[in-house]
Amino acid sequence: MRSSPGSGGGLRAVDEDGNAVFNGPAGQMWDSAGDTSSGVEPQLMRSASAEEGPTAAGQEDSAQPGAGDASAVLPVQVENGSVTVKPDLGLLRGTDTVYPVYIDPPVGLGRSERTKISSDGDRFWQFNGDLGVGRCGSADGYYCGDNYIDRMLFEFGPGKLSGKHVLDATFRAYETWSFNCDAKWLNLVRTNNISEGTRWPGPKTIDHMGDRLVSAGRGDLCSPDQPDRWVEFNDDPAQPEENLTSTVRAFADGKFQRLTLMLWAKDEDDPRAWKRFDDNAELQVTYAHKPGVPTNVGLIPGDGNVAYCEKSSTKPLTVTRLDPMVQARVQTKVQPVSGENKPALQAEFVVQNKHADGTWATAWTDFRPRDSGWAPDGELQRMRTNDRADGGVYRYRARTQSHWSYDGKSGDLYSPYSSWCYFNVDSTAPKVPQIISNGPYEPCLTNDCPGLGGPGTRGSFTFKPNAADKDITSYEWQLIAGSTGKATRVSGTSPTVSVTPQLGGTQVLSVTAIDVRNRTGPPAEFIFKVAPPPGESGRWHFDDATRDAGARSAQDTATVGSRHPAALTNAGVGWSTMARQGDADQSLWLNDTTNAEQQTGHAVTSSPAIITKDSYTVSAWAYLTDADDTRVVLSQSSGTLGQALSLSYSPGDRRWGFSRSGTDSNSPAWIRSPSDQPATLNVWTHLVGVFKTEGDDGLPDTDPKNDTVQLFVNGRPQGEPINLYAKSSTYQPWTASGGLTFGRSPGGQYFHGRVDEVAVWQYALTQEDIVQEARSLNVDGMPTNELVAQWDATSATGTEIVERTSYPRPAMKLSGTGAVINEEDNGLTLDGTSGYASATGPMVDESGSFTVSASVQLESGKLADKPVGYQAQVAGQRAGGESSWALWVVKPADGVYQWKFTRTAVGSDGKVTQSAEVPGGDIAETDTWVQVTGVFDAQAETGPGRLHLYVGQDSQLETETDVFTEPQQGSGELAMGRGTTGGSTGHYLLANLGDLRIWTGAMNSEQIRSQVMADPDAT
Repeated sequence: MRSSPGSGGGLRAVDEDGNAVFNGPAGQMWDSAGDTSSGVEPQLMRSASAEEGPTAAGQEDSAQPGAGDASAVLPVQVENGSVTVKPDLGLLRGTDTVYPVYIDPPVGLGRSERTKISSDGDRFWQFNGDLGVGRCGSADGYYCGDNYIDRMLFEFGPGKLSGKHVLDATFRAYETWSFNCDAKWLNLVRTNNISEGTRWPGPKTIDHMGDRLVSAGRGDLCSPDQPDRWVEFNDDPAQPEENLTSTVRAFADGKFQRLTLMLWAKDEDDPRAWKRFDDNAELQVTYAHKPGVPTNVGLIPGDGNVAYCEKSSTKPLTVTRLDPMVQARVQTKVQPVSGENKPALQAEFVVQNKHADGTWATAWTDFRPRDSGWAPDGELQRMRTNDRADGGVYRYRARTQSHWSYDGKSGDLYSPYSSWCYFNVDSTAPKVPQIISNGPYEPCLTNDCPGLGGPGTRGSFTFKPNAADKDITSYEWQLIAGSTGKATRVSGTSPTVSVTPQLGGTQVLSVTAIDVRNRTGPPAEFIFKVAPPPGESGRWHFDDATRDAGARSAQDTATVGSRHPAALTNAGVGWSTMARQGDADQSLWLNDTTNAEQQTGHAVTSSPAIITKDSYTVSAWAYLTDADDTRVVLSQSSGTLGQALSLSYSPGDRRWGFSRSGTDSNSPAWIRSPSDQPATLNVWTHLVGVFKTEGDDGLPDTDPKNDTVQLFVNGRPQGEPINLYAKSSTYQPWTASGGLTFGRSPGGQYFHGRVDEVAVWQYALTQEDIVQEARSLNVDGMPTNELVAQWDATSATGTEIVERTSYPRPAMKLSGTGAVINEEDNGLTLDGTSGYASATGPMVDESGSFTVSASVQLESGKLADKPVGYQAQVAGQRAGGESSWALWVVKPADGVYQWKFTRTAVGSDGKVTQSAEVPGGDIAETDTWVQVTGVFDAQAETGPGRLHLYVGQDSQLETETDVFTEPQQGSGELAMGRGTTGGSTGHYLLANLGDLRIWTGAMNSEQIRSQVMADPDAT
């Protein structure tokens, strides 16, 4: 946790994701002048029963200024890790000052927030107990205060509302005192968000939520008795202007990021309307689970057990049964947590047939479960269609239905449909072929499924026709895991093929027969289990100690073989909190200093961590800060200058490389697998080097002519494997007898920056395994991330927005015109014509996974003048004449706005080579703060390079345009409020911006809720 300036001279303590955990306004200083005041009788009368519970009305809190006290605001100063509050000398030494004098910089927990503001300038951030609402003055011989007006605001995070459809909402505030026994009107309105800097008159009002005529808290001083009680605001059907439920529903839908409600007296001129309320206001919500798009959607084409979905209409799945089995797994939009009411779900199935004119029409629909009513989240539903026409062409899709009932009413919610699955019905097509295993893999039986072979170990299989087929000429086969993948065609009536699984676990070999008319039939399935690999033989997390704790050894936490701790050697090596896996993680800090006497730091194991003559894999996360010389991440050698492994950066071509010397000598030939793209400084990059001695058959051998090296960057192979013997005829595999060295070569070439999460394996990892390693999973199997940049305009002043992380990032400079830090509204106000803020990027390696998020407030009144087609960049990284990544807002129609997240790749000629986008599914909310988050998942489980967009904590619907596979890297201007497309820079944003945050690593929906939205209930 770190301290940073807050709004209005306040203070914030922020977590590792830039969210305020503790915060407070500018400090206050006040004297005791109010303690000596006299005049009208104070209203302190309460019955004994009424005085139980919250603080009695009129009882002043000594921790806050009271009526008559002279006070001053003291801005909190945050510099170099220290927090300073300087007293107001005029008040401290004033001739009218009454001692004692109090100084208090209040700090409160910042997830759900509250404040009371007064027209006399006092602010009560995160107050405790009960405070007033209305005019605090004098009436009917009773005295409250010096005629100031109080308003009370409560702000809520989305909490557990994500994925819920709100049926009813009630806001409750606990009234503890009224000025007299007559009921007075109390208003509830929705406002813009609050912060520790919020002051009178408070944020802009957005909408009226309701009003109530109430009086409570005076106990038996009234007749009948008026005890403390909850005042509830719930929509009155007779009052159409009351819309609390619809507002909370929009809040749950993620259309805006925080919900702020303000209590205020309808008549603020009447001191008799003054009331006190406790700090425990709450929002009660009745909801139904929103349905999510079903998963595992497909058809079982014959009598097997595996479902298939061909998404291409030009190559439909062939079904030989007239009544194929369809399936879908029902889902909620957000998985229910323990203790929540269970959803009531059904799967709705739809089949359409294709007419001769090319149009489609619904041919069959049904749903499951039928007789048993409703299914829980995640249950697979299957059923057979009625008979389809032989020779017909069809398509199938499904959606989830969620049923609710409440207060005598009931209804249904529907998810979007899944993608279409195309199929045709041909009862005369080839039948299911035979699959015969020649070893080492065996078919899984009901209670016997042995794990054999391993990733990269080939299996031999022979395919034969079904006994009913006499004209089979070829086959198509593929390895699948519940979904179709790339198929391989092989000719012959009974061919034998080699199949190489890339991952451990249960696999399905799917084979279809093809006849002389080139017709395919339903697949046969051979289910077998691949033994898992033995695991890494060394892993160093570098989270052994803090940088100044004095620990000088990095522990090896692997479990295979013996352990190899690495000793930190020389000055210039230590620990850093700038680390790849985020909160509580640390990395190895290496020579990142201008002090030449501290630039020989490295770490080394006392003995070899791997046998370099045999196949091996090395992996590391590298953060390079200096590119002036060769920078070695990992090396292992003997007593010569030769290296049996070298993972390093070369200044000659400015690229990463994985190298090996042909011999163990001082002047060896070097063979190198270079990266496809230049290295990027000051970003986290995942590097893997693979040395493989096996040939194409995957079997161990001693022939050096098979040996290859290959570099992988962020899970992507860099070129083809480099054959060592082909590059150097003197090459011979050799064993390096020295220890594994981190950050240094035998020739004294040192790494500058940070290295993290190093691992080694005594075998060649498959590409699929390397992709998994690049996802940087934690012990719970969750992908990790690290906040690497944050610009918070809500706490900025002047003409720049300071970057708040520990990474060396520049401030965002405001443009000369059109951009203003608005301290009243806590944000950066942009005019949509010339205003923006910018710094020099990039902040992440964009060929890897990353997450970007910005808080934005669109103002509908101002945007109304923008033409239809208006497109503005919220934030983005330039790449030549385009934006490598960007968050946008577009205006497709009058009064309609939409968010989107894009990626664009450009070639060396500046022309666009690939683009991808994911648009918002709903109309963007205006006149309120909205959190918009883009995620690029370079190693997505559904395929490489997927874009995701979140509005609030809600994921927007995936589309066919969200795939981006180019290893694009932006550079130059990183901007908030303007962007570059088609070689032109402009697209100015007319809005208010709160902050911009960037993480390395792709967040999932749960992490969006807990880290971006700062929702403590998300986990």
